[in-house]
Amino acid sequence: MSGSHRPENTADRPGYLIKRAQAALNAQMTRALHQHGVTLAQFAALTALAEEPGLSNAELARRAFITPQSMNENLRELEQRTWVTRSHHPTHGRIRQTELTEQGRTTLQACDATVTLIEQRMLAELDPGQRRQLATALRTCIAALNPAQPEALEAP
Repeated sequence: MSGSHRPENTADRPGYLIKRAQAALNAQMTRALHQHGVTLAQFAALTALAEEPGLSNAELARRAFITPQSMNENLRELEQRTWVTRSHHPTHGRIRQTELTEQGRTTLQACDATVTLIEQRMLAELDPGQRRQLATALRTCIAALNPAQPEALEAP
């Protein structure tokens, strides 16, 4: 690979820096979401359902980066809290579709506001151009490692 260079120490490796940023962000989000009684996986599920109602357990698990079994446990808890409802898919008997309730939307709005503040703090030292560059660079890295998923380059 032309132009490649190996960083002299681990602290300068891109993978290490990405992991440190991810760990710091997750720690902050976990603490903040705990105040709302929500886990990271539950927040991911609520967010995905707000964007695309009716997702299955398997799709929600993929979006939250957890196993379908763990997502099923999360959904049972969210259903008990009346934040989501689940119904059988009209043509696939084993698939259950999940949708947010009004109470779930209210909870998500509070959680989203909290997470937005954390993300703003994380990006505070970057100007708008640097923020766009960061997002583009990360999408490019994801696409390079997942060539079968061209949607990685798409902006949300």
